[in-house]
Amino acid sequence: MMRKGFCYLSVMAAALFLITACKMTTKNKSMITRELIGNYKGKDVYQLTLVNKQGNTIKLSNFGARITWIEVPDRNGRKENVTFGYDTFDGMVNGDPYFGAVVGRYANRIAKGKFTLSGKEYSLALNNGPNSLHGGPGGWHSVVWDCPPSSEVTKYPTVCFTYHSQDMEEGYPGNMNTGVTYTWTDDNEIIIDYTCTTDKKTVLNITNHAYFNLHGAGNGDILDHELMIRAERFVAVDSTLIPTGELRHVEGTPFDFITPHKVGERIGAAYDQLKLGKGYDHTFVLNNDQPVDASVYDSSTGRLMEVMTDQPGVQFYCGNFLDGKAVGHGNKPYIFRSGLCLESGHYPDSPNHPDFPSTVLNQGDKFTSRTIYRFSVK
Repeated sequence: MMRKGFCYLSVMAAALFLITACKMTTKNKSMITRELIGNYKGKDVYQLTLVNKQGNTIKLSNFGARITWIEVPDRNGRKENVTFGYDTFDGMVNGDPYFGAVVGRYANRIAKGKFTLSGKEYSLALNNGPNSLHGGPGGWHSVVWDCPPSSEVTKYPTVCFTYHSQDMEEGYPGNMNTGVTYTWTDDNEIIIDYTCTTDKKTVLNITNHAYFNLHGAGNGDILDHELMIRAERFVAVDSTLIPTGELRHVEGTPFDFITPHKVGERIGAAYDQLKLGKGYDHTFVLNNDQPVDASVYDSSTGRLMEVMTDQPGVQFYCGNFLDGKAVGHGNKPYIFRSGLCLESGHYPDSPNHPDFPSTVLNQGDKFTSRTIYRFSVK
């Protein structure tokens, strides 16, 4: 069973991190292909294609350590890509910055771009109204990660990306070494393992920002998707989507997804949090008492996606700000509410809420976390 929240292990010297974090490959090297697709700020950008024994495919890129393609079958065996992305390198670099990307150093929002750590105030870039979002404009979604050749044999196709975030990058203290490992199993599971170390006390909240549409990416909206989230409370927010401090009970509200409901079933309800978020854009406080923390089901295709994580929360966002301007795979526009996100992690603005689970990472500690997206049909 995965441990919940921050997981700390004894660490090796930080200098060894990038050498040891990602020494993995697959038994069958033909299951992973690597293609040079461009160059960004002097660094080569690759697309990596992983195929499991079922013949199902995911694609990754070291630009933003992102997922760009997830091709899985429906109940009739028809395969379709179910995540947002672009067909070209130019689209990836100049399009929506978050599609499928790893975001950090602090995913989600920090109020007024400020937090205090050990008595010192730190200031961040404001890139979401009055707040800082997803690590700032130069966050981890917008950099080229290293993707070193692997030597260790693994059971399934596995790719690891590493990144060295310098002290005070985007305003965050500490040199941080980060590894993100993707494993694509024969059970159609995307296993994402995160590892981070720092040489100075800092804050951290890392996640993957994939958008999902189980009809197929670009094929209509997701309002008919049936959502389950095992959470009895959610993080109430103000008009700028910053937590008020209240962890509100979902019972009797449109936020109760303990029993599955269609995403669009109550989205138009006259409820304050739906009005503030222009729909669902909130962190749910996970019960962490069952193997599966959340699931999405599309009855028209039979596709089911299950989410398992060791983190205390999951941000459910249903594409309230999509407007069709982003044109993705197959020249399909991503229209209003045509994709949803289930981003595992900590709560927004936690550094400014001492009663929330801590996001502090100390020198000499190692952060490890695992999130799994599992695809099947029923």
